[in-house]
Amino acid sequence: MTTPVHALVPAFDDRPVLASAPLKAGHAREELSHVGDPTWDLGPAVFRENARRCHVTVHFDVLEHADVQAAMRAYLYARLNVGLPGYHPKLPPASIRQAFNRARRFFAFARERLGRLDLGRIDQALIDAYARHLRDDSARRPVIVGQLLQVVTDLYHLRDHLPGGGFGFEPWAGQAAARVAGYRHVRENRTPRMPEEIVTPLLAWSLRYVTTFATDILAARVALDRLEAVRARLLAAERGLPDAERRLRQRARLERYLARRARQGRGVPIWTTAHNGATRIDPLTGDATPPINAHLLHLHAGIDAVAEPAMHLMLTTGAPDVIREAVASLGTEVGGMDTPISIAPESGRPWRARFDVKTLAIEERMLQAAAYIVCAYLTGMRDCEVQAMRRGCLSIARSEDGLIERQRVRSTLYKRRSSAGESASWVTIEPVAEAITVLERLSEHAARKTGSDTLWPVLRPRAVTKTHLSSEVVRQLNAFRDHLNTVFGSPDAPVIPPGPDGKPWRITTRQFRRTIAWHIANRPFGTIAGMIQYKHASVAAFEGYAGTSGSGFRAEVEAQRRLGQIDDLLDYFDRRQGGASLGGPAGPRIARTLDDAAVKLGPLPAMIADRARLRVMLASVARTFHVGPLADCFFDPATALCLKRVTTPDPAQPLTALCEPTRCPNACITARHRPAWERAAADARAHLRERRISDLQRQALQRELDRLTAVIAGIDPPAP
Repeated sequence: MTTPVHALVPAFDDRPVLASAPLKAGHAREELSHVGDPTWDLGPAVFRENARRCHVTVHFDVLEHADVQAAMRAYLYARLNVGLPGYHPKLPPASIRQAFNRARRFFAFARERLGRLDLGRIDQALIDAYARHLRDDSARRPVIVGQLLQVVTDLYHLRDHLPGGGFGFEPWAGQAAARVAGYRHVRENRTPRMPEEIVTPLLAWSLRYVTTFATDILAARVALDRLEAVRARLLAAERGLPDAERRLRQRARLERYLARRARQGRGVPIWTTAHNGATRIDPLTGDATPPINAHLLHLHAGIDAVAEPAMHLMLTTGAPDVIREAVASLGTEVGGMDTPISIAPESGRPWRARFDVKTLAIEERMLQAAAYIVCAYLTGMRDCEVQAMRRGCLSIARSEDGLIERQRVRSTLYKRRSSAGESASWVTIEPVAEAITVLERLSEHAARKTGSDTLWPVLRPRAVTKTHLSSEVVRQLNAFRDHLNTVFGSPDAPVIPPGPDGKPWRITTRQFRRTIAWHIANRPFGTIAGMIQYKHASVAAFEGYAGTSGSGFRAEVEAQRRLGQIDDLLDYFDRRQGGASLGGPAGPRIARTLDDAAVKLGPLPAMIADRARLRVMLASVARTFHVGPLADCFFDPATALCLKRVTTPDPAQPLTALCEPTRCPNACITARHRPAWERAAADARAHLRERRISDLQRQALQRELDRLTAVIAGIDPPAP
């Protein structure tokens, strides 16, 4: 007898949740979560390295009622496995927790109104009430309301794919959920851009960690691993000896270690900080200090006090007398590890005290955060792309002409790609390559321990913690900010200043991409942390994936350019209202435009004028605005001198390198350009002081100096 086709289809609760999603290697679909399981683990179908485990796991037992659990299983299964052309694709497994939370809110509301969750009993009045309920919260933005209402329209469009059916009516007569919510799409990126006074020291100290401090941190880890290996060999060799004999040997090793420190003129090691509030009173000074670093003494003596607490050296059966005598004669030393600490050039002193095991672990996490900042900021990569980097991702090759050395980073693109992502490469610059080299050494032990080749492991994983850094990086970045302020700054002079609200600036991963895009677009001749030019970073970014793939970095730069153009012109307006003059051939024209705008705004002071209205009034002028090192360009291709000096000009933008700021009718010189002109004048004066130049050269230099002096005289002096 032939089995009917419908009997071959498994019952709904027995179906694999990941019925259609691609899986990571090594996972069999039938062995994964099924619809009826109390917990769904979608991790095998999530390829992003930065995905949190809790975000790809669903626990149905947090839903109190069986009818809500059943509706939730049906909804999530349909979203994961049913794509509706023209409406929405299948839900990426990495978004399951977000979908769960949004649906849970609606199901709870409907059950409270109906007494029992039955999708067939839900009508237009109920969903209207739900929309009003969401909109009544003034703290909830319309965009969030629209996302929450999307569940309602989903239950209509998925009606044929839900075991119990969905809505029998079309919510809001087909009106989009976002429109019902009152949301109007705003194209401007709402991710806050890091102010320059924050990103500059943040990157400068990150580079310092990668280029200088990393050497000490990595050397200290090697030294600690070596000490632990020696202790392991001693423990294995003495395992069968009587305890009394072992104590004698341990005491002898401790005495040799302390004698060696005496010859070196070093004290008995104490911890860097008083962990858990424990302190000791120094017998010589009477000061309260952190306790003796018994951990380091145990390493040198060949003791594992965690496995054998009775062997602790501070116990009466250990060697407290030896330690007390050594403290009395040698004093103490903070940290105590042997790794030398590099000298900070600006202070002429070591950048920190010697390491102990706890401060080493902290500095390793800070180094990881610093390397992340360097990689994320100087490449423009998204967080998921940065965290997809693996060991061996850096390659170095010469350009096709053999003249330029190219450094490339291989990682994975995820945005607008399949859930498995797409391999891609980024051309990058030397600091990023150095950060990756540091990361490969820093991550080696932790990644090997978990069988991974990621560059972003949790450095000291515990049995109950995740192994990949993922979203924990945000906490670590802000801990790095606080660490810099605590260790290298002061309450009155923090290394990373507070934000505009006076609170510590909260760093998020998205800010790096937007900030570098803004600076490349609007401050191309500025420098990053005083050593890398933004122009350099932009060339590297555009030579790589950013300029040729769908990653969108070039579009991000152009969007930031548009925002920066109007912001800069508003700054022009404010300065003009404050009495500033505008130099250069275009100065009078732009001054008239700004003055006319001020007249149209009426008698309101510049600082309280209607900024939205002003943006509209100046928009056409702002579109022509381009920042330059010696002058800003209000670009008109018909009169631009730079275009007349090339055979095939691009009428879309000026050629800044060919700018003639004192002749071109598009050039406008302001106080911001004064330092560049003054540097040029200083160089001319320095050359004139040379005795070996010819008379013709001297005459040419004098004419150039006269020209520069005339330009400087026409620029507003710097603000006092």
